[in-house]
Amino acid sequence: MTKDLKLDRRTFVATASAGAASQLVPIGARPAKAATPLTKAAAGTDLPVIGMGSWLTFDVGRNKRLRQARTKVLEAFFEAGGGMIDSSPMYGTSEEVIGHALKNLPPQPTLFSATKVWTVSKWLGIRQMEVSQSLWGLKRFDLMQIHNMLDWEAHLETLTEWKAGGRVRLIGITTSHGRRHAAFSKVMETQPFDFVQFTYNIQDREAEKRLLPLARERGLGVIINRPFRRGGLFNRVKGKPLPAWASEIDCSTWAQFFLKFVVSHPGVTCAIPATRRVDHMRENMAAGQGPMPDAAMRKRMADYFAAL
Repeated sequence: MTKDLKLDRRTFVATASAGAASQLVPIGARPAKAATPLTKAAAGTDLPVIGMGSWLTFDVGRNKRLRQARTKVLEAFFEAGGGMIDSSPMYGTSEEVIGHALKNLPPQPTLFSATKVWTVSKWLGIRQMEVSQSLWGLKRFDLMQIHNMLDWEAHLETLTEWKAGGRVRLIGITTSHGRRHAAFSKVMETQPFDFVQFTYNIQDREAEKRLLPLARERGLGVIINRPFRRGGLFNRVKGKPLPAWASEIDCSTWAQFFLKFVVSHPGVTCAIPATRRVDHMRENMAAGQGPMPDAAMRKRMADYFAAL
């Protein structure tokens, strides 16, 4: 759920250390063969650790050229072994554009469809979820989430019924505001959700105190939004080189550095960066492959970033 960056990520590659070679692929090129992505188990399913968000990036309306471009982005996602696509009615035409892209691609067995209900009242929630199902062109969603806790008690009643009846596979709840962590943790402790979604990145680490440990304790799947802090992390490292030791975990770009920090946390199931570009999608997906940071490396990464 990250804004497209004003700063081109390729500028970071140019300043990366000599020990970290770029892995970016020109738009339109096809990788010879994608490596097997790392997956984590959650709620009875295995998910690749890098998913795809759609906030802003897929809100392109009926523009044919832009819809075609987003279809290419989605194609690159699946070519790299992608699974989870996350959206919401809040994201303008994103759900409709995702549906258009899925219709114009071959069936994708790895697809894990995740969207949200974002309205008040049980009745309006039902109507909204049915519209989302139509827009995506799916018989059912893998995951339906309550967006930003809005009227969550009313929607949980519906989601519990839908899950029992097979209308959705799994249910979840989300937040993107740190000030709601106390209320969110109470819901996590007491309600029968399968997944939770919240913000976590190398700069915003509040979730390490309570939400991530609680999710592990409760056995919940964890989806991380804003892994690039809406692009703010790239602004922070503008003109700064990757450390030479980033090559030890196969990081050749700052995007991979940031994503590997997030998904290597033992409590995180997957992160959902968003992009408009095929080359950035491939760059993001590469972060779900190769060696992952251990606890010592994660501390080293965080300390290096904090000192910039």
